[in-house]
Amino acid sequence: MSEPTHPRRCIVLAVDIERYSPRTNLGQYRAQQLFREVLDETAAGIGLDRQSWTTQQSGDGELAILPADTSELTVVADFVPALDRILRDRNSSLLPEAKVRLRVAIHQGLVHMTGANGYPSEAIVEVCRLLDADPLRQALVAFPHASVALIVSRSIFHDVVRHGYRGLRPERFAQVKVQVKQLVTDAWIFVPDEDASSLAGEQPPPAADQPPPSKPPTPVAATSAETPTYQISGVTTHGPAVFGPGGTAIGTVNGPWHGTADR
Repeated sequence: MSEPTHPRRCIVLAVDIERYSPRTNLGQYRAQQLFREVLDETAAGIGLDRQSWTTQQSGDGELAILPADTSELTVVADFVPALDRILRDRNSSLLPEAKVRLRVAIHQGLVHMTGANGYPSEAIVEVCRLLDADPLRQALVAFPHASVALIVSRSIFHDVVRHGYRGLRPERFAQVKVQVKQLVTDAWIFVPDEDASSLAGEQPPPAADQPPPSKPPTPVAATSAETPTYQISGVTTHGPAVFGPGGTAIGTVNGPWHGTADR
């Protein structure tokens, strides 16, 4: 088994189309086409050569390893806002179901460029996990008119964003906790032309299919030691009660009632 070549330090970028799978075949085709056109136009407009990127396509997204001499400032401060502007313009003439909205993740680190089945790199694993993070998905829900939501890693935020280079406003980034598979880390979310700081510390709502725990009713009173009283559907009835399967009251020895109650 051969040894890997020396890794190189570079910027890694992951991009994904929101709500891709519910689209029809034609809808997916057109979304892919718009996706590639917008990325190419954005890169060319700020002086980045897309032909020099090492990319891995996934139908609804792309993983990109940028050349080692690419500036982090250019990618974070220039590429993402330009991508948002161009995408907004292209979406303005489309029906709602045809619009393309993007999640973008940016990280940096060492990458082996000659893996047998991809690019061995912790940085690539992390950027893909960041792209999948719930807080990033929630950002596009929170800002329905946004075209792009960005998440950056801890190192990108501390090396680039917090210094305010090229007009970056760190106070408009929301610090969030990311937990995806084995990755547990802090990251920062930014939505162009929006103040994403309101997203910081937000917790996802409880799942809709998990009802709140029920509290069994308590006997109201007892007319005697043998005859408890239960409150059923707003009506007090005297027992003793008769219970069916699962502990649900279905009547008393004196007859059934309308409604149910728990023991």
